[in-house]
Amino acid sequence: MASAELKSIALKMVARKKGILAADESTSTMTKRLDSINVESTEETRRQWRQLLFQTPDIGDYISGVIMYDETIRQTDDSGQSFVDLLVSHDVISGIKVDNSTHDLAGAPGEFITEGLDGLRGRLAEYYELGSRFAKWRALLIIGDGKPSDYAIHTNAHALGRYSALCQDQGIVPIVEPEVLMDGSHSIDDCLSATTRALNAVFAELDKQNVDLNGIVLKPNMVISGSDAQNRAPAAEVARKTVDCFLETVPSDVPGIAFLSGGQGDEESVVNLDEINKIANSEDLPWEITYSYGRGLQAAPLTAWLGKPENVSAGQAAFQKRGLDSSAAREGVYA
Repeated sequence: MASAELKSIALKMVARKKGILAADESTSTMTKRLDSINVESTEETRRQWRQLLFQTPDIGDYISGVIMYDETIRQTDDSGQSFVDLLVSHDVISGIKVDNSTHDLAGAPGEFITEGLDGLRGRLAEYYELGSRFAKWRALLIIGDGKPSDYAIHTNAHALGRYSALCQDQGIVPIVEPEVLMDGSHSIDDCLSATTRALNAVFAELDKQNVDLNGIVLKPNMVISGSDAQNRAPAAEVARKTVDCFLETVPSDVPGIAFLSGGQGDEESVVNLDEINKIANSEDLPWEITYSYGRGLQAAPLTAWLGKPENVSAGQAAFQKRGLDSSAAREGVYA
């Protein structure tokens, strides 16, 4: 696939007023979510939950793409229509999680490496045939006690580079997700330092591995205080330090940045995104800035649904509200 086609897909993923729904929870993670509402996790209940989301009226008004799990991209709705085709009917692009999760990084106690490069080329080719036009790979870095180490940063950056090159080789846009975890009591400046180091390493690796930056979407954390910090920085400071960090580290060739919510509360993730886009609107930043939220979009509708057929409409209404709030924040006009 030509670079122009990859860029076109990437730009559609970060289109104005829209963001990306992360519905790529593994079976174990989805089981925890369903356990929280006392619903047994089976292939069918997981399918019903994803169907509720994907059939929400006007989903294409605030969602540009959906990241799916291997199980989900192969499923259909009640009428037998594939989820991929259902989303296409709403002008929503299908994507796929392709990493095999994080594992302990050998030689670095307490740090992690994301696995899944073995056999990835073949899996990407299959996912393309199934309708996926973008993919996701998450690298996880933590702050505290001398972490993240240079070793953890560079091994994860290298893996992101390999994954990205393989994706583009198969005509798939890679979402590049280096997440500096929010967990901990660290300050916003600690996060700024770790995020700057991580992004510099990632873009150095993307360059070394001939990844076309016009055909990627960056999915990073915001520069934010640790979730357990005593004096957490306000939204205005989060926005300013996040934008300054990205101006220093992210090349202008990148079409867009789709922030992860990373454990932020529903309201916090929206307010911080809104403040970032207020700066974007006033300073004419070189990238589109949007959202790629999982829990931030799903927590409220999951609670409204409770696994009951009669609550599907209530769940969809809650999902729609979360989507419209995030869409407003993506434009910097959230009230």
